[in-house]
Amino acid sequence: MCGICGWIDFDRDLRAPDARLEIATMTDTMARRGPDGEGTWIDGPAALGHRRLAIIDIEGGRQPMTLEEEGRPALVLVYTGETYNYRELRQRLAARGHRFETNSDTEVVLRAHREWGQRDPRMAVSELNGMFAYALWDTHTRELLLIRDRLGIKPLYYYPTEHGVLFGSEPKAILANRLAERVMDADGLRRTLCSVADPYNTVFRSMREVRPGHIVRVTRDGIKQVNYWQLTDSAHSDDVPTTVRRVRELLEDTIQRQLIADVPLCTLLSGGLDSSAMTALASRFSDEGLRSVAIDFVGYTDNFMPGPMCATPDGPYVQEVAKFVGTDHTNITLSADELMDPDVRISTLRARDLPFTMGDIDSSLYLLFRAIRQHSTVALSGESADELFGGYSWFHDPARLQSDTFPWFGVSVDTVWQSLERGLVDKLDLPGYLNAQYRRALAEVPPIAGPASADPHERRMREVCYLFLTRYLPRMLDRKDRLSMASGLEVRVPYCDHRLVEYVFGTPWAHKVFDGREKSLLRAATADLLPQSVVQRVKSVYPPIQDPNYDGMLRKRFNTLLNDRNAAIAPLLSLEGSRALLNDNVRSVENLLTLQDFLTEYKVSVKI
Repeated sequence: MCGICGWIDFDRDLRAPDARLEIATMTDTMARRGPDGEGTWIDGPAALGHRRLAIIDIEGGRQPMTLEEEGRPALVLVYTGETYNYRELRQRLAARGHRFETNSDTEVVLRAHREWGQRDPRMAVSELNGMFAYALWDTHTRELLLIRDRLGIKPLYYYPTEHGVLFGSEPKAILANRLAERVMDADGLRRTLCSVADPYNTVFRSMREVRPGHIVRVTRDGIKQVNYWQLTDSAHSDDVPTTVRRVRELLEDTIQRQLIADVPLCTLLSGGLDSSAMTALASRFSDEGLRSVAIDFVGYTDNFMPGPMCATPDGPYVQEVAKFVGTDHTNITLSADELMDPDVRISTLRARDLPFTMGDIDSSLYLLFRAIRQHSTVALSGESADELFGGYSWFHDPARLQSDTFPWFGVSVDTVWQSLERGLVDKLDLPGYLNAQYRRALAEVPPIAGPASADPHERRMREVCYLFLTRYLPRMLDRKDRLSMASGLEVRVPYCDHRLVEYVFGTPWAHKVFDGREKSLLRAATADLLPQSVVQRVKSVYPPIQDPNYDGMLRKRFNTLLNDRNAAIAPLLSLEGSRALLNDNVRSVENLLTLQDFLTEYKVSVKI
């Protein structure tokens, strides 16, 4: 796992001293993503930068990596992520005459493109199983490819310029170049205020995101984006017992692949079904004792108050699973003071790089990952199991399912809208923006084949599953990547294996709830691995802090902000609406505090 960046300018020689300085500055912005090494490659119109987090082949995997032909570089690669099937691909490539100089997966990706991708790069990337984002420069054709994994686990952004493109793993790498403007327009503000992953909108004007499962091709003639993977209907014909067995087979294979590392590894354990099943399987396949880590808050279990999405505290279940499976377990315990520490909040914002927040959840994840990095370089996470197997309560709420919008879109975000200045509300037309996003997403949903296509509920649940995987999950994956990589920690997500996603997405909804509960398939596939208390536990979300001192700190800071008419966010707010928001739902002001910090820290101009 690493950080990549680059600059292509077809009308300049980027070997000039000022251009070299710019690519060095861009590369330096990602030092936290790659603390183990750095490198740049510059020749004519192309400059590529890389920061390395060494996971596989510590000595041999340095980048940028070149493939030499006739004594000079033919292909140049900067790559971040992991290709879990690189050993199998390496054998196939060796059989075709390739001679490897390293043991890294990076070289496998490079040679895969030379072997299978010369006529069509989609043929090469389709061979890869993993999480990745990379840039490949062809010195002969002077063509740049930007490629992102199927689910969008690893981020990749680009910024078209007059004569080429800037790109980077994070916006900060692009913004370090003088050609990139720090401007948020109306669409950027709409994206900020809506809880939807918009693959066409990155908040900064003119900046774009390489969409999951897509390739961006940059030539002197322009920029084009094509997909190499998308969710499709598989005409699922397996019965429930067969489906359960296949899910188990895929999970076992996936987790075995994702345990490969030349550095210390652990699992993130919450005591829920997803992370517990993952940890149990990882323990079975780990050659050494497995370490697990959980988060806790001061006084959380003793003072726990159940809510609609969090009925039980994690602590007792975590301890039971750790003992049952036999992991070397550690709890990381945090306090309200730590979460509200100004340095932590700014560090969290810099990690996210965008004005999105989940409040104390973001800060706690940042601190958790920072603590884990003291003893592990890789962590396995249960992220995406809820989106894939139907774990959230929203999947099972008839009112949410029948509403003509995204099922997770709740009251709190709409309340935040009411804190905005009235003229701005009219200009943004946030309900219209949200509806347009919803219609665009629905138009992408692959139709159901076979008998299930005649069932209106099956058709609706196909839509809902697609929405969660393409418009909700990317927000979770982005958060996980940014907050972990800010401490140089690689987080792997076995439930995002594309083979598992393809199989489960194509499964009828009736199979996914065959026992009348959420996540029926996952529960049945892993029940033999876990204590019955965990198997039967109702879904509980990531724990928010329940310390009233935290709410008091939020209230104090937001009041201070409202009294500062020189604040960057002041022109956007209605004082009356903001004070009402503070009284009605103090946690909702987190979004506005983050937007204020973002505008100030990144020196962003808002131009509506």
